[in-house]
Amino acid sequence: MSALWVLGAGQLGAMLKQAGTPLGVDVRPVDIESTETLPLDENDIVTAEREEWPETVATKQLATHSNFVNLDTFPQLADRLTQKQWLDKLELATAPWFPVKNDSTAQYAYDTLGERVLMKRRRGGYDGKGQYWLKASENTQIPNDWKGAAIAEQAINFDEEMSLVGVRGKDGQCYFYPLTLNLHINGILYASVSPLKRLSPLQGKAEAMLSKLMEALDYVGVMAMECFRVGDELLINELAPRVHNSGHWTQAGATTCQFENHVRAVTGLPLAPTAVKNQSMMVNLIGVDVDYDWLNIEGLELYWYKKSVRPGRKVGHLNMCSGDLEKLQSMLSNLNEKLPEPYPQALEWLSKNLPETI
Repeated sequence: MSALWVLGAGQLGAMLKQAGTPLGVDVRPVDIESTETLPLDENDIVTAEREEWPETVATKQLATHSNFVNLDTFPQLADRLTQKQWLDKLELATAPWFPVKNDSTAQYAYDTLGERVLMKRRRGGYDGKGQYWLKASENTQIPNDWKGAAIAEQAINFDEEMSLVGVRGKDGQCYFYPLTLNLHINGILYASVSPLKRLSPLQGKAEAMLSKLMEALDYVGVMAMECFRVGDELLINELAPRVHNSGHWTQAGATTCQFENHVRAVTGLPLAPTAVKNQSMMVNLIGVDVDYDWLNIEGLELYWYKKSVRPGRKVGHLNMCSGDLEKLQSMLSNLNEKLPEPYPQALEWLSKNLPETI
C-alpha cells in the first residue's frame, strides 16, 4: 500500500501512525519545519493533523501533492469567517455573529449581539487563546489590531458543552461516535465522558448537522463538531477537519478508534462501525509532569506525548473504560490524590456526570 503522509508531527500525527500500524499502513508524520526533500510517490496519500500551516520546505511539498485529501476544505474551516459562512449557508444553527471589519465599533456589537460579545481571531487561537471579550458594563472597545481580523459572537448561556466525532468515506458512507460531554477550564478541554444515555435524544439531530456539512464539503475522514446545548437545541461552536481531542476516549472505549477510522477513510479502506465497548472517560494532562505511578491505577491507560512541559500545554491524556461504575469512581478517587489544581474540579465533574447505571 502507498504511504500515508501526515502534515504535522504532533501527538495527533503520532496517534495516527500508531493506528495505521496494525493495518499495514505506513503512516509518516512530517514536522512542518522540516527542510528535507520528502520521498513522495505519486500514489502516496496526504492528510493533516492541523487546520493550517506555514509555508515551509516540507509543507510546500505535501500541500502540492495531487492526493492531499480535503486540501480545499482546510482553508475554508481554518478561517472562522468562512466557517461561519458555511454554517449559515447550510442553515446550521450557530451563535449569532458578524465579521469584525475595519470600521466596526463596540457599540454596534452591543446593539446587534447584546451586552456580552466574544471576539475570536479568524485564524488560530485554540485552547482559549485568540479571544477577547467585549462587555457593555465595562465599556470595552474593539482594539485596533482586532479590526479586520476577527469575528464577533453573541455570548451563549449554554447548559453544557458537547461534541460529535464522525467519519465519512470516499463513497459517502458515514459513521458517528456517541455524543461526548466535555468540560473546559479557562478555554482548555480538561475532561470528556461518553457515552451518556441522557444525550441520546440529541444524537440524531447532531448526526444530521454534521453529515450535512461533510456532504456539502465532500469531506473524507474524521471531523469533529463542538456544540453548545441550550435546552433541547444544539448550536455549533467550532468545527475541526481532523481527529480531535474530545474523541481520544475512543482509543479505549470503541472497537475502532477515531484515528484508525481516519486512516481507513483517507486511504480508501472500508470504514468500521463505531461500536462502543463500555463507559469511557478521558482526562487531558495539561502542563503536568509525567507520573508513572498513575499506572498503578487498574484500568487506566496513559498516552504521553513526549513534549516539554509548560503551563497550559497539552502533554498527554488518560483514558478509562469500564462497565463497572464503582471501578470508574475508584479510578477518579485515586487520580484525585495524584494531580494538582484544577484537576479536583475536573475529576469531580466526571464523577457527577457518570450515569447511575450502565
